[in-house]
Amino acid sequence: MKTSLDHETPWQLLVATILSAQAQDAHVNRITPKLFRELPDVSSYAALRPTELYKYIRSIGLYRSKSKSITESAKLIVGEFGGEVPRSMDGLMRLRGVGRKTANVVLSNAFGINSGIAIDTHCITVANRLGLAHTRDPNRIESGLMKIIPRREWSNVSHLFIALGRDVCTAREKRCGSCVLNRICPSSTVGKGKK
Repeated sequence: MKTSLDHETPWQLLVATILSAQAQDAHVNRITPKLFRELPDVSSYAALRPTELYKYIRSIGLYRSKSKSITESAKLIVGEFGGEVPRSMDGLMRLRGVGRKTANVVLSNAFGINSGIAIDTHCITVANRLGLAHTRDPNRIESGLMKIIPRREWSNVSHLFIALGRDVCTAREKRCGSCVLNRICPSSTVGKGKK
């Protein structure tokens, strides 16, 4: 499985993942083709002021802070990482706007490195409904899942939970009748006399 964010390079994935915070991947995918065509590599961004990114990403929420995160990250990558996106959790976490979730997405999807499990709001909802977590804290959920899921599956679990949470088991509505896990899920309404 792979991320739904369109990208061709690790840098593009990093940019798309920063943009996707509190935004839908489909929206990010609509704006990044022009952005990536006109600004093809990390050095292009390192030469920009944050305000110069606004015209590309203005339709995305939090675009001002995301512009600053992207340009400052580009400068650090060019200045301290030889123009290459870091291949480690520690290196990625040094970048502005990059937390564990973003670092996990980049490591697993760009480099095939399972360093952890990317936990977003969909993963939080699904993990709790499945009884695999009893908290909204993404770090505690990630730590708990990493103990029970084989490392080789960490990236896949994240993608599966995100897809399930986006399409079937949403925060607002459970569509248990359409869920492939409805027979084993403790939160399922299937067969319990509920609609």
